[in-house]
Amino acid sequence: MDLQLKDKHILITGGTRGIGLACARVFLQEGARVTLCGRTPAAREAALKALDGGERVKALLADLTDAGAALRMLDEAEAGLGPVDVLVNSAGAARRRPFAELDPAAWQEAMQAKFQTYVNVMDPAIKRMGARGRGSIVNVVGMGGKFPTPIHLAGGAANAALMLASAGLAAAYAPRGVRVNAVNPTLTATERMEEGLQAQARQEGIALEEARRRAAQAMPLQRVATPQEVADVVAFLASDRAAYVSGAVINLDGAHQPSVV
Repeated sequence: MDLQLKDKHILITGGTRGIGLACARVFLQEGARVTLCGRTPAAREAALKALDGGERVKALLADLTDAGAALRMLDEAEAGLGPVDVLVNSAGAARRRPFAELDPAAWQEAMQAKFQTYVNVMDPAIKRMGARGRGSIVNVVGMGGKFPTPIHLAGGAANAALMLASAGLAAAYAPRGVRVNAVNPTLTATERMEEGLQAQARQEGIALEEARRRAAQAMPLQRVATPQEVADVVAFLASDRAAYVSGAVINLDGAHQPSVV
């Protein structure tokens, strides 16, 4: 299926690794132009080498917990490849930790790392999209915002806030031609998943390998998701093929938590 993304400018936060990098690969395959945003020079260079997208891909560095830095990054992205047609937010990650390790600072850190990181880019980007009368945003959130777990309470709260913000902004900006959707991946084979499994192992007093085995066996499909599987859904939602999909929060969990809402 042609997703009609040729020459569209896609900005992907957290695009130098994991799900973000997988999204970049899919968008490039569809003929889009892609700007990645990451935090470290090493990850940026590794991503550019892995993608081999030539002039169709740029990579920037920014600490998106800083609203000023996020705005400067957006300005630089648009100066390089033109107005952003699609924003994919995949940068923020709240640290997973057993509930007994939580304190007020940990809750604040989670909101800053996940919720505020997304908002710092989404706020200026959606306003520019609205002024142009077109645009699409896909927020990669996470199942922790719908189904709380003892090792992801603070991060789950940030995820829940992001889901509400995504749905609310979709309604607010629909008359201006901007769509906003969110996806909630389940455990996905990334570095972030490993961090979560380490917290799970500490919580349950088991070996890390046992935590990995239990995680896979708990899934109806008997395996965790791949970044590519998440990226394919993100690309569809971002494209004009999903032109009437907005305000949706889509669970990508292989039926682990069946839900009708």
